Amino acid sequence: MAKAIGMVECSTVSTGFTAADEMVKAADVEIIQAEVTCPGKYVVIVTGEISAVRASVDRVATRFGDKIIDTFVLGNPHEAIFPAIYGTATPEKIEALGILETYDVAAIIVAADIAAKTAIVDLIELRLAKGMCGKSYMTITGSVSAVQAAIDTAKVSAGDKGMFLDSSVIARPSAKLMKYIY
Repeated sequence: MAKAIGMVECSTVSTGFTAADEMVKAADVEIIQAEVTCPGKYVVIVTGEISAVRASVDRVATRFGDKIIDTFVLGNPHEAIFPAIYGTATPEKIEALGILETYDVAAIIVAADIAAKTAIVDLIELRLAKGMCGKSYMTITGSVSAVQAAIDTAKVSAGDKGMFLDSSVIARPSAKLMKYIY
């Protein structure tokens, strides 16, 4: 069976810590990220076999439903997700720049996975609510047509849950902007 990732985004820090504990007790999963994000939310990301990840996320969603902002379970996440989250992605060149912004963390990770699987693009960064009052964004690069296709598809995904905020595609961004991209 393939690996999966799952996430819960909690509205309070205390619920987040408790949810993280419940997730690893509910199924055979490993925590790969558990941290406070703005504005005082708590995000837990786990990995494992898809059935274990689903059981872990479902348990917390059921138990803490009123304190859960959003959740997801992704089977076979695109390999570029983690370097983008950790800020270690370094594409060789930026032909076009795509930016998509959401109201929450879960929506941006799912949108990034969809974008990376839709077209030949490189994920540059996933900014997960830090310093953004709970909002999140992603940046991607590739050919203009690939970036546009990826952003359009990701926008639909984020919009399905009402979490889409804004997006742009910039063809050949200025060299003066490049130092601020990554």
